[in-house]
Amino acid sequence: MKRIFLTVALAMGSLAGYSQTDDKGYEEGKWVLKGITGINMSQTAVSNWSAGGENSFAGNAYLNGSLTHKSGNWLWISNLGLDYGLTKTKSQGVQKTSDKIAFSTQLGYQASEKWYYTAMADLNTQFYKGYNYPDKSHYISKFFAPAYSNISLGMDFRPKSNYSLYLSPIAGKLTFVEDDYLSKEGAFGVDPGDRFRAEIGAYIKAKAEQKIMENVNLITSVDFFTPYDKQFGNVDVNWDVLINMKINKYLSATLNTTLKYDNDVKTFNDEGEKHGAKVQFKEVLGIGVAYNF
Repeated sequence: MKRIFLTVALAMGSLAGYSQTDDKGYEEGKWVLKGITGINMSQTAVSNWSAGGENSFAGNAYLNGSLTHKSGNWLWISNLGLDYGLTKTKSQGVQKTSDKIAFSTQLGYQASEKWYYTAMADLNTQFYKGYNYPDKSHYISKFFAPAYSNISLGMDFRPKSNYSLYLSPIAGKLTFVEDDYLSKEGAFGVDPGDRFRAEIGAYIKAKAEQKIMENVNLITSVDFFTPYDKQFGNVDVNWDVLINMKINKYLSATLNTTLKYDNDVKTFNDEGEKHGAKVQFKEVLGIGVAYNF
């Protein structure tokens, strides 16, 4: 976990340097809405193909947006990220490839030129059931099972409006498992039969938005949390990266990656034996239609 932490910290530090040269600015007294949404699709068709393979179709829809309001010393920022993707093959049928609902909101009061006293809350869950494919007999997740929420107080460092570093010594991490089957299994760190778990700890969140070259834009955010208990020092990580590469007025290519580590989410081998937590990683590359707003 130390290697992951150092890697993410180095990446965010590099983006901080970039952010000094590209400030999108706030509009005093106005609501500013910006973001990107789109649909990516891919298809494979084969007929009598000697090398093997099968027909497949895949697609995903996504949205990443923010709403900002600045009035005097007050700054209110909300972010919403949605992503849902499916793939279909003849042998495996329809499978889910991506599923995310991520919302965060923060209210800050300016303490100095670059620092804000800030209260922050977020919510992360998914739209639909997930399975450990190819096994479709038992689902392993669903809407609000799990759902994670962080509620915290701290200081937000904003050298530019497109870069921020939030530090909170007092944060509550809430885990919800609103499903009887998964609750009885004790999934996602809750005690068997419980639907809720609360932890108090320290929380760090960094976010950057940057044009890294012509027609290529990057949005990335990373969260760190460690509880004030016997697991102190075990850092939960959630790192999202979205790179949008504009091809022309209508077409674009996107690269979306997510890296996660949660010490409470254990893994199982093929025999069903429980093991420790592992780093989770997902990458989606697609070409499709995108709209920037």
